[in-house]
Amino acid sequence: MDFGINLATSADSWRIVKRAEELGYARAWFYDTQMLNADMFVAMGAAAVQTSRIRLATGVLIPSNRIAPVAASALASLNALAPGRIDFGISTGFTARRTMGLGPVKLDDMAEYIRVVQRLLAGDTLEWTFEGQRRKIRFLSPEIGIVNVRDPIPLHISALGPRGRRLTARLGAGWIYATGHMDSARAAAADMLAAWRAAGVDPAGCVATAFTGGCVLAEGEAFDSARARAQAGPHATIALHNLVELEQFGNMGRTVPPHLAPLLERYRQIYQKYEPADARYLANHRGHLMFLRPEEQEVCTADLIRSMTFTGTRPALRDRLRELRAAGYNHFAISIRHGHPAMLEEWADVFEGV
Repeated sequence: MDFGINLATSADSWRIVKRAEELGYARAWFYDTQMLNADMFVAMGAAAVQTSRIRLATGVLIPSNRIAPVAASALASLNALAPGRIDFGISTGFTARRTMGLGPVKLDDMAEYIRVVQRLLAGDTLEWTFEGQRRKIRFLSPEIGIVNVRDPIPLHISALGPRGRRLTARLGAGWIYATGHMDSARAAAADMLAAWRAAGVDPAGCVATAFTGGCVLAEGEAFDSARARAQAGPHATIALHNLVELEQFGNMGRTVPPHLAPLLERYRQIYQKYEPADARYLANHRGHLMFLRPEEQEVCTADLIRSMTFTGTRPALRDRLRELRAAGYNHFAISIRHGHPAMLEEWADVFEGV
């Protein structure tokens, strides 16, 4: 198992990524969340010229944020700056879509988007549908070195459900699973391994990523300490953000255990007071995966953090990482919370003992 970081993208994310490279992290994933974070490709370009070894990944690209040829051009441009160090992570969208009041992209539409991007990166001429018409497209002058379509750009799909995992297997892609709960992580990994094998793909050759957030606790430190709330709280509460919008947008796979249902109801009462009433998603996702809003403090309990994140002492976290590795994960990516760069060293120390 190797280790990476997830970042709520800022224009100067390269500073965190450069330090992560020095500490031996293998990969940096950049969130593609317009209206909440900085532009992913701008930040990745800066990181590409400030680093030399760490892999740089879209984590994850949302198809509706840009047309497929633009995404292919951006990936190929990054590949020219950091040859062979770029990863193409993609999903149907959660925060990036909900910040604009939208549900996820259809899985079939994402599959077509992937087809177009990958064939363009392979240097092919292909047909795609745009503005109601079929058109032939290709990179017109890759040979002059403006972009790099020679070095491979591996595909990773964030798949929380079985249909997404079947698509991942069919494409022979790497897999990303956003988790904080060990039981669901084990069950999802078993399903993904079975899907790869059924598709004739050797799982040993695929990257299986556990994508999560948490806090490294000192001995005796409470799960709801101010530090734990700041570092793990924004990850713990995303299930609540998801579930209060269930009727409008559907379930993105983030749920809470039954014993935490009262917290959901408390948060639902908070949500119902957000204004404007026809766009409560604007308040619901403010600070999402970056910081706790003041009104969220009451629902971000020790029990929620314990149940929904990778939070614990160093020995406890090392045990959980070994469990993930035994379940089939070979890459673990931890969210380095915005404004908390010291997390890099804290987690690097955990990883050294695994």
